[in-house]
Amino acid sequence: MIVARLRPHVLIDEQSRLTSAWRHDGHRSFHCRAGRHTLVAFPDLAPASPAGEEFAALLRATAAVETVVDSAQSPPLGSFAATGEHSAVRVTDDWSVGGGSFTWIAGPCAVESADRLTTVARDVRARGAHLLRGGAFKPRTSPYAFQGLGTDGLALLRDAAAAAGLGVVTEVVDAAHVEAVAEVADVLQIGTRNAQNFPLLREVALTGRPVLLKRGFGCTVQEWLHSAEYLLAAGNGNVLLCERGVRTFENASRFTLDITAVPLLKRLSHLPVIVDPSHACGHADLVAPLAAAAAVAGADGVMVDVDEAGRTALCDAEQAITPDEFGALVARTGRILDSAEPMEPVADHAMVSR
Repeated sequence: MIVARLRPHVLIDEQSRLTSAWRHDGHRSFHCRAGRHTLVAFPDLAPASPAGEEFAALLRATAAVETVVDSAQSPPLGSFAATGEHSAVRVTDDWSVGGGSFTWIAGPCAVESADRLTTVARDVRARGAHLLRGGAFKPRTSPYAFQGLGTDGLALLRDAAAAAGLGVVTEVVDAAHVEAVAEVADVLQIGTRNAQNFPLLREVALTGRPVLLKRGFGCTVQEWLHSAEYLLAAGNGNVLLCERGVRTFENASRFTLDITAVPLLKRLSHLPVIVDPSHACGHADLVAPLAAAAAVAGADGVMVDVDEAGRTALCDAEQAITPDEFGALVARTGRILDSAEPMEPVADHAMVSR
């Protein structure tokens, strides 16, 4: 597959004119804005074919095109080869994920009450959080488990985040809820169960909001990247990848955190990478070391469950840490990052581009 990276100065009208000309010549194309780059993928062209080579030469001769890349081995719009650099995604007016900053996303697994949510939001903000997480709609394994407060929970999230000065990350589980969630959330989360719910991915992408895409617990890295490609191909380049553990033979922890995925994604993709150690391990005492490991491995941020309710929380109580524990985690991880040499991923051109 061929990907063209347009020059920064190319205006929307010129992009539309080029797209129309390419379509007239029989070439489908998919656009997205990724970081500071506009990318165009041509899925029907094999670079090694005569037609692909001819069209690639035509693209290189087009003044609006900066470079042409073969992303045959990785989903093209999300590939590192397409941009040549890692992207940052702006999630609020004053914060971007990626670009050298480390992002903390914290809050209860599920929204339960206004007072508790507001207290936790203020507590995590004071201890270094940049975004408030909390589930209003909760897909659970058991139909009898607490399913969240729904639209009432969204209103509580909006108010608590405003009171604390935080952006909101919350999950959307149904296409019917997308509009309501997008009115409240700065970042729309796609959970592990919906990682390959492609109609939902398309609906969420069309909001234009940043999307945090959790890895399906049975997905390979390539399957996960292809899910991200659904969002990018729909025109939404504001995608965050979130590693949250995969299902293996091991049952000592809830899932197995695939820390290998962090540097691997940094090699394959330009998208920011977040790690959720809480849902990976399922045990509060394991969250801190896994968060530190994620930071050292090169993650752009960590998302953790923080709840003052402790073991009385209605959802995943055993994995939640307290606000004080969160503050200690932020401080400890900061010291580790300050003392560690930065991880500079090296592109594997055999896997990424040719």
